[in-house]
This record gives sequence, C-alpha cells and structure tokens, in this order.
Amino acid sequence: MASVTESKIPQVVPATQAQPQEKPKKSISPGVSLTAGAVAGAVEAAITYPFEFAKTRAQLSRDVAGGTSAPVSKNPFAVISQTARQDGIRAIYTGCSTLILGTAFKAGVRFLSFDSIKNVLADADGRLSPARGILAGMVAGTVESAVAVTPTERIKTALIDDARSSSGRRYKDGFHALRTIIAESGFKEVYRGLLSTTLKQSATSAVRMGSYNVIKEAVSSRTNVKSTSNPLLTFGMGATAGIVTVYMTQPFDTIKTRAQGAKGASTMEALRDVMRDGGIRAFWRGSSMRLGRLILSGGIVFTVYENVVALLSPGTVRRG
Repeated sequence: MASVTESKIPQVVPATQAQPQEKPKKSISPGVSLTAGAVAGAVEAAITYPFEFAKTRAQLSRDVAGGTSAPVSKNPFAVISQTARQDGIRAIYTGCSTLILGTAFKAGVRFLSFDSIKNVLADADGRLSPARGILAGMVAGTVESAVAVTPTERIKTALIDDARSSSGRRYKDGFHALRTIIAESGFKEVYRGLLSTTLKQSATSAVRMGSYNVIKEAVSSRTNVKSTSNPLLTFGMGATAGIVTVYMTQPFDTIKTRAQGAKGASTMEALRDVMRDGGIRAFWRGSSMRLGRLILSGGIVFTVYENVVALLSPGTVRRG
C-alpha cells in the first residue's frame, strides 16, 4: 500500500532541473574582430575617399585679408569636380592608398579593442549600457590613434597639403613622403599631431560606437530583428551614428588636420591658427564634406563588419 500511495504523490522537480540551462553566448574572437574590422575599413575607405579629400582641402584653406588663399567650396561635390577638371580624376585620390591601408589597420584595431573591452564591461546577457558603450568606444579610439591612426593620417594630410602647393610637389607617394619626413625631421615627426589625433579619435570612436550601440539596442528591443538579417537596417543605424559623430567631434578633426599639414604644427599652434583664420565657426569647416563621408562610412563599415562576423563566426550572438 505504501508503494501505491507513494506512486500517486507527484514528485517535485528542483527548479534547476526543471528548466534547461541556457547555453553561454559565444563572444567574438579577437581574430574575427580584427579581420572583420579590417575588411570593413578597407571597403569603407575605398568608397568614401573623395569626401575625405574634399574635407581635408577645406580644412587646409586659410582666410587671408578678407579672402581665401585657396578658394574651397563648402559643397564636397564641387570640390571633387573642380579638382578632377583641373588635375584629373587621379588627383581626388591623392593619398588614397595610404588611407585605405591605414583605415583597414585602424578599423581592425578599433573593433578588436572595442569587442575586447565590451566583453569585460558587458552584463550577463552581453549588453552594454550607454555609458559603458561610450567608455568602450573611447578606449578603443585611444588605442587605434596610438597604434595606427596618427602615422597614416600624418602621411595622408601631408600628401594632400603638398599636392595643392604652388611651388611644386615634394612627395611622389605615401612611402616617399614617409621616408622624406623621417629623413628630414626624424621618426617622431610621423607622430606629429598625436595629442590632437587622440582627442579626435577617442571622441569620434566614443560617439560613433556608443551611439550605434544605443540605436542598435533600441531597434532590436522594439523589432526583434537581427541587424545581420537586414543590411538596410544596419546601414541606416550606422549612417545615423555617423551624423551624430560629425557635429559632436568636428573641432577635434579640424585641429588635427591643421597640425598634420605639410609644414606641421603643435596642437596649440593649430588651435590658434584656426581661431585666427575664421573664429569659432572655422572649427566646423569641412563638416559637410565629413558628413557626406561619415554617413556612407557609418552605414558601410557597420554593415560589412556585422556580415563578415556572421560569415566567419556564425554561432556568435553580437549584442550591445
């Protein structure tokens, strides 16, 4: 009887056994982060370089006696078409190879740094709060500035500045510019503008990566759609992050460009130079050119990155 009675008594299953445990979410491996970031950076730089060229030209222009020593339109398409008519199509890609290599390297470093920091700061579900997302982006920007951005931006800016010189070009290409700069002023000159570049890059990366993650988290929580399954959605989120980034960080970019011109200048000299040329408004010079580039850039780089990660590491769940 006891056995029959016992058989009718429902057994209580412990809560830990009643529900299957969730499988731990796979984080993105360093190799995948680096590769996906490098591919995304190279694709983005190759497509958007003409806007970067026009922006740099605008930032290097100087107001002199009520006029401008080298008139530059605020319309990026006008700058590009004028340069192409005067100097040929190849002229708008001056310094392009340097930027493509540099952008591939820096984007790889940026995403590797960001994903590594994100793995430390994220919660149990792999999510980043807005503040932690901004912090992760800032640290990633600082790392990429010191490792990759400053040298490549110095060479690119020097090439574009040299190409507009009326006394003739000194640099044949990026490698020649690098060798010449080191021979004349030493290796430290390659890191001219390190402070201004780090300020610009850490601010840009913090705003760009932080705002993208905020937008992505908001969209995914409301639509339950994965960004990798909808490239147009990813492009739109990245483009929106690009718009926010331009207007919040443009002064840092302008100071960096002046500091890294062919002649070179310290961060404080560049700051005073910009103020003397056009006042406060001059710090946003070239913003329309940079806006055109970063709208495309933000859309392209995040779309390519997300899809390369999905291709190389299909089991990975990327959140935050």
